[in-house]
Amino acid sequence: MPNKDGHRRFGNIRKLPSGRFQIRYPGPDGRLHTGATTYPTKTDADRALTLIEAQMISGEWTDPDRGKIQLAEYARAWIKERPGLRPKTVELYTWLLERHIVPTLGGVAVGKLSAQMIRTWRSDLLGYGVSVSTAAKAYRLLRAVLMTAVEEDKLIARNPCRIKGADNEHTPERPVLTVAQVFELADRMADKRFEALVLLATFASLRWGEVIALRRSSIDLDARTVQIREQLVELDGGEMRLSPPKSRAGRRTVSIPAAIIPALTEHLATYVDQADDAFVFLGKRGAFLRGGNFRRESKWAEALKEMGLQGLHFHDLRHTGNTLAAQSGASLADLKARMGHDSDRAALIYQHATRDADQRIADALSARVQAEQQKIAKG
Repeated sequence: MPNKDGHRRFGNIRKLPSGRFQIRYPGPDGRLHTGATTYPTKTDADRALTLIEAQMISGEWTDPDRGKIQLAEYARAWIKERPGLRPKTVELYTWLLERHIVPTLGGVAVGKLSAQMIRTWRSDLLGYGVSVSTAAKAYRLLRAVLMTAVEEDKLIARNPCRIKGADNEHTPERPVLTVAQVFELADRMADKRFEALVLLATFASLRWGEVIALRRSSIDLDARTVQIREQLVELDGGEMRLSPPKSRAGRRTVSIPAAIIPALTEHLATYVDQADDAFVFLGKRGAFLRGGNFRRESKWAEALKEMGLQGLHFHDLRHTGNTLAAQSGASLADLKARMGHDSDRAALIYQHATRDADQRIADALSARVQAEQQKIAKG
């Protein structure tokens, strides 16, 4: 604001030959900054300086020069420097960035991105036929990148990704098999080495990468437990890489139903080397089991067709196991531990799916209360 003699305490204003007004001000970095835009009147310029001074006082000011970095450059560095990303996650982020973000927004300076630009970008993605699920993944990546630009690097004052619901994938409800169907599917595997794989993946709620990474020492038949300590990830180039589970909660010990112990016992005796570090599930030639090899050798599609279950994915076995666990009356904490999830969100989905079972419990309680009341009335 100006002092009594007409000079400003913070920054200065000068009139350009064009008749517009330009502002200059000292930044917290000790450098003199020139406003990114000019103003039609001196009053407008004065208001701009007052706003910038207020932002500096509150700690919300961002250096407009730093925001000139293009989104493509910033996002690529973000992926490269992000700690703890799995190789598969890096591949996914890079693909989303180069395929769905860079072509439209990559050349825009981070500081120039606006909420309108983001809305138009997402609308165009969906208009080009990109699925809601993929668009949601791309949006979440962009939002995370720009959140770092706001909170850590101070390139922008506010994240322009502000579309409500844009991060929701709205994936369709996946099928849930009955217990009888799980055993029938296992029995229909063309190669019997995969029978135990289907049963264990379902009833221990294991991910594909977790089940194919199991070692002989991972399974304790006496204690009826399986330990998940690593996963196998198949990268886009075909490399199979061992890595830790998806999260800390992914490292877990899961109890195995007694009903599948005979199948596991037979599998270990027939197909698995005696060494503790021998892999439990391998392909016919003794190599790491890949998704394509499994579907081909097990005749997965043919088995599903015979059962009328076309479209079932291997991951639906884990979904089935989670649902059965929830229907058993497991608590939220127990479900999270069994599934290997840090957050409540996924476990809550399965708890919501057990409302019918909960209603049956309520009905049984009601019947018991009525019976007790009748005894009291007769007594």
